[in-house]
Amino acid sequence: MKKILLASILVCFTTICLAQEVRYGVRGALNVSNLDFDPDATFNNQHRNGFAFAGFVDYGFSEDLALHTELQWSAEGGKDESLRADYIQMPILLKLSTSDRLSFMAGPQVALKTWQDNDGFSTFAFSGVVGAEYMITDELFVDARFSYGLTNILDEDDIPNLEAKNHVMQFGFGIKI
Repeated sequence: MKKILLASILVCFTTICLAQEVRYGVRGALNVSNLDFDPDATFNNQHRNGFAFAGFVDYGFSEDLALHTELQWSAEGGKDESLRADYIQMPILLKLSTSDRLSFMAGPQVALKTWQDNDGFSTFAFSGVVGAEYMITDELFVDARFSYGLTNILDEDDIPNLEAKNHVMQFGFGIKI
């Protein structure tokens, strides 16, 4: 009886594991980013247009729920050269599908600065991300995301009494394999 019970449990877990869908892919996006300063900036703070490139994995828990992890390079900050910061980012997003084509996602994002050393920016940043994805075909998709910085991206030792947080709109296009 124990062998039959053990075999049944193993068959159930194997079936559950095989039912999970894992998809890989690549994504490119246009960024529109800027910085929110506290206290407000005393100079003309214009947005920066940039790009983001990423590789990702979607791990499906069910037909409607998935975990989307990504490794992304993103050009962010302000338009002025001294306000630009580029990052390697890792968003970890929970994705909820509302139909066969439309999904919504949200989650945290950690970032590591890849710009100049001693440029006044801190090395790490933490953001919150929300977005939507629309599948054009079974492989091709478009998406839009908004991320807002939760931590100060300025190095507090170099620039005391001033905080800046990134906010970025991304309009992306990608392919799932």
